Amino acid sequence: MVDLVHVPADPDHPDAWTVEGTVLVGDAVDVAIHGSTDFSLDVPTTRATLTEPHRTVHRLVAVPAGSPRVPGSVVGRAMVGLPLVGNAHLAVVYVGVHPDWRRRGIGSALWDAGIDLARAAGRRTVISDSSYRTEPPPGPDALESPTGSGRIPAHDDATRFALSRGFTLEQVVRHSVLDLPVTVDHLRSDPGSDYRVHLMKDEFATQWLDGLAVLRTRMSTDAPSAGLELTEDPWDAERVLADGADIHRRGHGFLVAVVEHVPTGTLAGFSEVRYPLDRPAVVYQGDTLVLREHRGHGLGMLAKIAVLDELATVRPDAERIHTWNAQENAHMLAINVALGFRQASVDAEWQRPL
Repeated sequence: MVDLVHVPADPDHPDAWTVEGTVLVGDAVDVAIHGSTDFSLDVPTTRATLTEPHRTVHRLVAVPAGSPRVPGSVVGRAMVGLPLVGNAHLAVVYVGVHPDWRRRGIGSALWDAGIDLARAAGRRTVISDSSYRTEPPPGPDALESPTGSGRIPAHDDATRFALSRGFTLEQVVRHSVLDLPVTVDHLRSDPGSDYRVHLMKDEFATQWLDGLAVLRTRMSTDAPSAGLELTEDPWDAERVLADGADIHRRGHGFLVAVVEHVPTGTLAGFSEVRYPLDRPAVVYQGDTLVLREHRGHGLGMLAKIAVLDELATVRPDAERIHTWNAQENAHMLAINVALGFRQASVDAEWQRPL
């Protein structure tokens, strides 16, 4: 039997030890799958997610009944995300159990509690994901994505758990890594006088707030989402600023390259990376998007190279960049492969109605 404890946002709360506990479980899960803790959440990030400006987040931990209330006693954790702007019909639920404590009903207990929170919030669809060390070859041991691109291990515990809970596989996402430093001179091109790149570090220039809001809104509709029930997620200048503040609260920095369409003074595309300040070797590639009406000029590559150039200056000790792309997103994958990204693992995107 396990007890479930809600993770508090207040660092002075008597149950604040649960924040570190969920980090420890996340680290163990990531090491088992990926062999590293490059993108597991640390304490500042975990605490920051509990007070996000445009999403309500609940975190739960599982502790064996009768065990001391200390971080090392946590054996499982769950996150329930409830969007407050776009996609307010959704709940995003993640569950992870320490590898040493699996197959004891802990994941089921956390999952049931997460579903109760989603139902109480009036959500009608749940999205989740699972990660796998390798992508299997086609055959009886693989579950194919309905998009026709990508596979996951059919008999993995995570796959069995999701299917037993009524989830449908909707999409497979490729996780790729770029080892730094990297040479990209052979990929540079001149888009002509109609386009100009601007860089921002750790703060957004006021003149580009509205344009970034348009790009982020379009990211929610233009990026491949397969059969996931995702709707437009509207952004405005205030939300862009709030996102920047949230990045800093997590102990991260960021770089953004925006591509201006000079004749109109509007933004045609952007690319962003974020990086934990206390882990200088690690960088996460965020969103990259070129508006449909400006495609065909190499602007995606232009923006990504601009970020890489600046990254070499502001994060000289960076050793690798992690990125995630839908397997059916052939164009963006082609850009990443040309830059030198290699596939490292694969994720499944799951969905089920409530």
